[in-house]
Amino acid sequence: MNLRNELQHFNKLFADYESKFIRFANSYIRNLAVAEDIVMESFMHYWENRESLKSESNIPAYILTMIKNKSLNNLKHLRICEEVSEKIIAHAQWVLDVNISTLEACNPEELFSDEIQAIVEKSLKTLSPQTRQIFMMSRYQNMSNKEIASALSITGKGVEYHISKTIKQLKADLKDYLPFILW
Repeated sequence: MNLRNELQHFNKLFADYESKFIRFANSYIRNLAVAEDIVMESFMHYWENRESLKSESNIPAYILTMIKNKSLNNLKHLRICEEVSEKIIAHAQWVLDVNISTLEACNPEELFSDEIQAIVEKSLKTLSPQTRQIFMMSRYQNMSNKEIASALSITGKGVEYHISKTIKQLKADLKDYLPFILW
């Protein structure tokens, strides 16, 4: 068969089956443009490999088999994409849920309280024993300045001096935490 006859035969085959093959592919693919591409690729593959086929081959069945296989590959690819997409969405949902629950459970007061307590203890250790004792009586034992002065046999002004000295030291040592303490 010469090239001209082959072309005429191919054109007739194409005219007779193109729309049927597209309908077939589209009935599974549900995307007309993709179905048309699959049919065109299958016809092109037939044309490029026509010489390797046996003369008694059923050409429409051969092309339809290619269309079926290409359609299957396309659907399997879509399924894989869908599965990956679902996994990505599930992972994103999990991350979001973890972030929400972590933030809900987050208590800034607890986060800093141990750290702040350690700094306060360290700061109090740097004070003189009398200053430390006066501050602890005031803040931890809730004693008034008058009660502290009486208990330690010092003046009220002396008590105020030691407490203000301690507060000044604590402010300096806790400067990075003051916004959280005040909050």
